[in-house]
Amino acid sequence: MNARDAIQLNLDMANMVCSAYLGDLDDRDLLVRPGAGCNHIAWQLGHLIGSEHEMMELVKPGSMARLPAGFADRHTKATSRIDSASTFLSKGEYLDLYQRQRQGTLALLRAQSDADLDLPAPEKFQAYCKNRGDLFSLQGSHLMMHVGQWAVVRRKLGRAPLF
Repeated sequence: MNARDAIQLNLDMANMVCSAYLGDLDDRDLLVRPGAGCNHIAWQLGHLIGSEHEMMELVKPGSMARLPAGFADRHTKATSRIDSASTFLSKGEYLDLYQRQRQGTLALLRAQSDADLDLPAPEKFQAYCKNRGDLFSLQGSHLMMHVGQWAVVRRKLGRAPLF
């Protein structure tokens, strides 16, 4: 096993957990907040998609699928307080965008050599990612940080624990 394989395992596990937690939720469920002051799943999905897009584009500009016009503006700190479904996308739209971004990340990961993974992370992210390998690994870890909140939403909605 090499570093790319290990990172891929991290990304695959995060995908599996994400898919399981979202599997039986509908568009309305995505607007439920895990607690007061917490972000709902719709906003979190947009944040995750936008973050992954931005980070990978800094590794190789033009490598990621385009996001819809205005996507980043719909998922800012200011919009995180909005509960209106009309501000956000449907579950299907988020999942489609997520899959397209993740496919771009995986293609970019496969194109990295060991030396490439040791290159410094883009300056914007160096406070918590020293190199590109860290930045790729963060894509799975970042998702897992958020899906922990989705487990709480699922319990609020009366769903049984999955894991």
